[in-house]
Amino acid sequence: MPTPDFVLALREKIGTAPLWLSGVTAVVVKGNHILLVRRTDTGEWTPVTGIIDPGEQPATAALREVEEEADVIATVERLVRVSVTNPVIYPNGDESQYLDLVFRLRYESGIPSPADGENTHAEWFAIENLPAMSDDMRERVRAALDNKPEAEFLV
Repeated sequence: MPTPDFVLALREKIGTAPLWLSGVTAVVVKGNHILLVRRTDTGEWTPVTGIIDPGEQPATAALREVEEEADVIATVERLVRVSVTNPVIYPNGDESQYLDLVFRLRYESGIPSPADGENTHAEWFAIENLPAMSDDMRERVRAALDNKPEAEFLV
């Protein structure tokens, strides 16, 4: 799903001013592969990411985003990382910053496909053969694959 309606309504009031949002990153694991999507806006490979809707539980948002963006059904295993992103300035000038909650998910079913127009590709990649990604996205993936029982909190 493109920009959520509640964000568009806020943008009508504040224009391109910085907006603080809560988001999720969903690292879906299937054996020794992870699900990545190639973003339409930047062309970058990333795990599935998205904005948490008002009143939505973060884990539910992760599941929803994976189904919406990649047509895959998964189960949340655990929260693995909590951090704040650097400010993001989108091509239209909108500025946002996110509280990002990274979840490790286990694949259940579905054939990955770019289901909602936000991505051009949705594919499984072997963990030892991941495509180029930003350092931040690599850290999110690393946190999900470290298999620690506790989440990391950046300070």
